[in-house]
Amino acid sequence: MNTYRVAQVAAADQPFEIVEREVERPGPGQVRIAVEACGVCHSDAMFVNAALPGVRFPVVPGHEIAGHVEELGEGTQEQWQQGDRVAVGWFGGSCHHCTPCRQGDFIVCENLKVPGWTYDGGFAEKVIAPADALARIPDGIAATDAGPMACAGVTTFNGLRRSPARPGDLVAVLGLGGLGHLGVRYAVAMGFETVAIARGAGKADFAKQLGAHHYIDSTADTPVAEALQSLGGARAVLATAANSDAITATVDGLTHRGELIVIGATADALGINPAQLIMRARTVRGHASGTAQDIQDTMAFSVLHDIHPMIETRPLDQAAEAYQKMLSGTARFRMVLTTG
Repeated sequence: MNTYRVAQVAAADQPFEIVEREVERPGPGQVRIAVEACGVCHSDAMFVNAALPGVRFPVVPGHEIAGHVEELGEGTQEQWQQGDRVAVGWFGGSCHHCTPCRQGDFIVCENLKVPGWTYDGGFAEKVIAPADALARIPDGIAATDAGPMACAGVTTFNGLRRSPARPGDLVAVLGLGGLGHLGVRYAVAMGFETVAIARGAGKADFAKQLGAHHYIDSTADTPVAEALQSLGGARAVLATAANSDAITATVDGLTHRGELIVIGATADALGINPAQLIMRARTVRGHASGTAQDIQDTMAFSVLHDIHPMIETRPLDQAAEAYQKMLSGTARFRMVLTTG
C-alpha cells in the first residue's frame, strides 16, 4: 500500500501522534505536494485546541508548507509542473465567488481555505492543496526557510509595505520573536529608520544585530509612547507581540496620520479611546497575512536582501516536541518540521 506519515491530533487538547495514511490523488484544480518542511506557528494552537469554528478531528496542523509538486490534478498543468518548488501559507486558497474575491481581495475571502483547518496541513509528508494557494519558491531559499516565509515572512513584509511609511520614516516593530525578528529585517531593508521594542535591556544587542537603529525597552521607566515621540514619532508601528497592553502602549507614540498595524493575535481588547485616534488622525489596521503572490513577493525581496528566518528544525517524528517548544516561547525563533 502506498502510504505517507502525518502528525495528527485525534481530539481537542490531545497529544500528537504519528499515523500512516493512504496516498490520494489530487482532484480538479488541486496538486499534491511532497512536503519537505513545515513551520510550526502559534496559530496552529487554535486548531489543535478547537478554538475556531468548524475544526474537524483528527487535525493535521501546519500552514507554513514548503516542498515540491508531486502530482497534478486536472486543470493545473498549464501553470505547474511536477518538481516545481512551492510554498503554501495561511492563504490556502479562496472561493473566487464571494464579494471580497470578486473585488480581488482574496486574503479576506469569506470562505478562506486555511491548511490545518479547511484541509489537512503540512505536519505531514504529503499534502493536497488548491493550485491557487501555491507560491513559487525561488532559487536561494531553502525549504526550511520558505515554510516560515509563507506565514511569518509574508505577514510582516506585507504589513509593512502596505503601511503609509516611506523610506526614511520612523517605523517601530513591537516584539522580537518569530514575527518581530523578521519585521525588523524587512523594515531596515525597506529603508525605514527602524525602532525595535521589546521587554528588557538585554535584547538591545540582538536588535542592533538585526539592523535596528534604535531600541526601546518596554519595561524601562520611560513609557514606550514617550520614547517614540522623543525620536520624532512613528509613522507606523508593526505590532507583532500578542499582548494588548503592549500594543496599546504604542498608540500615543504614533505621529500624525500614523498607523498601528496589528498582526499579533490575541482575544484581549485594546485600550484605545477615540480621542487618541481623532485628534492626530491616527489609524488602527488589522493585517492578515497575504496571498500566494504576496508570498512570492516576500521571498523575492528576501533573496534580494539576504533575509532568512531564524529557525530550529526537528524531524516530523518530533512534532510534539517542536509544538511544545513553540508554545513555551523558547524557540529561536521559528520551529520547522522536516521530512528528511
